[in-house]
Amino acid sequence: MAERTIRSPLPGIFYRQPSPDAEPFVKEGDVIQPGTVIGLVGVMKTFHQITADSGGRVVRFLVENEEPIRPGQEIAVLTDAGDE
Repeated sequence: MAERTIRSPLPGIFYRQPSPDAEPFVKEGDVIQPGTVIGLVGVMKTFHQITADSGGRVVRFLVENEEPIRPGQEIAVLTDAGDE
C-alpha cells in the first residue's frame, strides 16, 4: 500500500466543508480524482481550494476542521484506490 499525502500550499485555517451546514468536500474512504477539492484554507476572509495532485482513496485526515495549518503541512493521506 503506497501512501502519499496532500499538503497545504499556504498558512491559514483549514475547512473540510464549504459552509458550516454543508457536507464535507470528501470523507475518509472516498475515492477521488486529481483536481478534486478536499477542503479550503481561509486566509484573512479569502478562501483557497485545496485540491488533490493525484487520485486515490482518502485514508485519513491529519488536520481537523477549522484547525490552523502552515505551509507544507500534511492535510490528508491517500492510497491507491484499489488498496483497502
